[in-house]
Amino acid sequence: MSASSSVVAPAAPPQPARRRGGALRRFARHKLAVFGAGIILFLTLACAIGPYLLPFTDTYIDIMQRFAPPFSGAHVLGTDALGRDMLARLLMAGRISLLVGFSAMAISMVIGITVGIVSGYYGGVLGTVLMRFVDAMLCFPSIFLLLAISALINASVSSIIILIAVTSWMEVARIVEAQIRALRARDFAVAAEALGASDRRVMFRELLPNAIAPIVVAATLNVAHAILAESYISFLGYGIQPPTPSWGNMLDSAQSYLTSAPWLAILPGAAITLAVTSFNFIGDGLRDALDPRMDGR
Repeated sequence: MSASSSVVAPAAPPQPARRRGGALRRFARHKLAVFGAGIILFLTLACAIGPYLLPFTDTYIDIMQRFAPPFSGAHVLGTDALGRDMLARLLMAGRISLLVGFSAMAISMVIGITVGIVSGYYGGVLGTVLMRFVDAMLCFPSIFLLLAISALINASVSSIIILIAVTSWMEVARIVEAQIRALRARDFAVAAEALGASDRRVMFRELLPNAIAPIVVAATLNVAHAILAESYISFLGYGIQPPTPSWGNMLDSAQSYLTSAPWLAILPGAAITLAVTSFNFIGDGLRDALDPRMDGR
């Protein structure tokens, strides 16, 4: 055999790397998802850094400038009924609303993933009991459940986060349970068990990483749900209480001034709409990007 015929062709890049690259390209082609990611990045940076760059704090009262309209003076987005700067309050409220969104999502994902993976892996009586409990929780409309519980507790940022988390993990549990049950009989899981791997290793090192795509999508959508839920209960007076600002209680405070000072409701309403819509766009983009059926497109 000649030397030229013995040359080995270059090895193809690993399949996982190709999949990751393909997912990133598909996400980048989803214009609304990229737009949503840009908006969320902008909102996060603005809320984290913006209050330090403003000449007014969210609690400073300029009594001579009460109800100043936007773009009419030193207060860029105007002032509220007490003369507080609306831009400063909007950014500080964004910190609270985004904190609630991300924190509640993280807690609900931990609960949902744990319940779903245990139910899907073990099945049988344990799995049936867990999923029937999930079904029972889903029977209650979440907004009424939130309002009922929030009326009985001392409202604070931490209690609202926990309250939203414990009423929004059920969908995640159903998604994870279905994925784990489908993956449970796959060759790689059977091989890991045959090699003596513990149940915990099989569940969290073998099965869970292969079910990560729908979990990531669900996590993104859960942030939007948590921001909306906080807005609901704060708007109705049961959520985060003044003087701590949130987009929801800013809307609540603006109810009396819808005709005389509409910007008091328009600005936090627009922030909620922009954040929730952007997270939904990201979720749609991730769903398309992480779908293995999209590899050939």
